[in-house]
Amino acid sequence: MEFHFDVCGEDYSMAGSASGAIKKKLNQLGLPALIVRKTAIVMYEAEINMVIHAGGGVVDVTITPEVITIILKDEGPGIPDIDKAMEAGYSTASDKARELGFGAGMGLPNIQKNSDGLTIESEVGKGTTVTIVVKLK
Repeated sequence: MEFHFDVCGEDYSMAGSASGAIKKKLNQLGLPALIVRKTAIVMYEAEINMVIHAGGGVVDVTITPEVITIILKDEGPGIPDIDKAMEAGYSTASDKARELGFGAGMGLPNIQKNSDGLTIESEVGKGTTVTIVVKLK
């Protein structure tokens, strides 16, 4: 089962709508609550990061009997230091994002904590691809 979402980077009010749609679908499929919770958390955090830092992008979600794979791609500024970005509390969020309650620097650490696999590929000036895996078994 595959799903595709376009994430707008200009509209903070729509941030989280793709992760909400996946959460609803996983509940409809009758997946265990823990799996639904983990998937909703990791996808929401990644989606918000895409809105705050990259100006939007695309999300593709594949669900198999064994695993949920979430791939987020953007053409934003890229991440110059991925290790630094993984540190809890580190953030480069704009004042606007912080005023709206985002950008606390917990997104990537939360994704790592709640997923079964996280890969980040980024090139400064070109964009970032984040691949997240949640195992179903």
